[in-house]
Amino acid sequence: MAKIAVIPGDGIGKEVVNEGVKVLEYLNSTYELGLSFKEFDLGAARYLKYGELVPDNVLNELETFDAIFLGAVGDPAVEPGILEKGILLKLRFYFDQYVNLRPVKLYNDRFSPLKGKGVDEINFTVVRENTEGLYAGIGGFLKKDTPDEIATQEMIASRKGVDRILKYAFEYARKTGGKLTVSDKSNVLTYAHNLWQRAFKAMAQEYSDVETNHYLIDAITMKMVRNPEIFDVIVTCNLFGDIITDLGAELQGGMGLAVSGNINPDTVSMFEPVHGSAPDIAGQNIANPLATILAAGMIVEYLGHEELSAMVDQAVQSSIDNNKVTPDMGGELSTSEVGNHLVKVLKELKGDK
Repeated sequence: MAKIAVIPGDGIGKEVVNEGVKVLEYLNSTYELGLSFKEFDLGAARYLKYGELVPDNVLNELETFDAIFLGAVGDPAVEPGILEKGILLKLRFYFDQYVNLRPVKLYNDRFSPLKGKGVDEINFTVVRENTEGLYAGIGGFLKKDTPDEIATQEMIASRKGVDRILKYAFEYARKTGGKLTVSDKSNVLTYAHNLWQRAFKAMAQEYSDVETNHYLIDAITMKMVRNPEIFDVIVTCNLFGDIITDLGAELQGGMGLAVSGNINPDTVSMFEPVHGSAPDIAGQNIANPLATILAAGMIVEYLGHEELSAMVDQAVQSSIDNNKVTPDMGGELSTSEVGNHLVKVLKELKGDK
């Protein structure tokens, strides 16, 4: 039995999460996975009504779940940053979800923004450190709101934190048979990223079967555009991972296909589409649910059903290849129709007509 907490969030969140849950429920009933679901009303509506984001009693209850399925947070009625920090980042840090796993996969050549680069060249994974770096929130103001104001924000890198994200990346590269690339700015960030370099070189000795290399962060952004085929797995710090995964999302055809896992194998992990809440199209049943359905695929893989995750990926591939997609990708289906089509394809893959 595995318990999944569902947080639809704001805007299009509920619409796309409905389709992800639809896929999970089909897999659950067909393959007897023993999944159970409970929805939590965390988001703008709760904040505006009660002034609370994630209360302690909800955090305590979430501790009893195996995975969190998150839609999107953000609402024009709430100042930017409040929901994102108070819900998304709070859950990441509370559950110490130190791995941000971001697959970058182009499903069809017609969505490639790169001349001469297609599905054979754009297929890699970014392993982003998710709880340290500049996002740790260590800093402050001196003489705030005066002409002499000083603001500081410190980049934090602990040996424990760096070692554990590197170990996850090495294990992932070994499992997938890929090369591991570390990216940093060690020529300028001579303390934090010197630690990254020393830790990477030390751990590489324990994984002699994994091919490794290194690119500075500015160089890797150029290589991702010119030669994306040279990458299999990239591991990097929090800030740099945040930036290059958005570049990766564009390489794979846009945010409608970008998916993310916030992972701690020892506590509770959280899976989500990367896109925002898109309040301008909320309620119109036209939002692209494919990234959310891919997040559902990541959940079943995380729970140990890799073959079913592969089937979800194959169904998404079929949906795209046959143009059974929403208008933003050139199709004519609604959000719910895409979900229905994915379930139909999954049935066909199983042999049920």
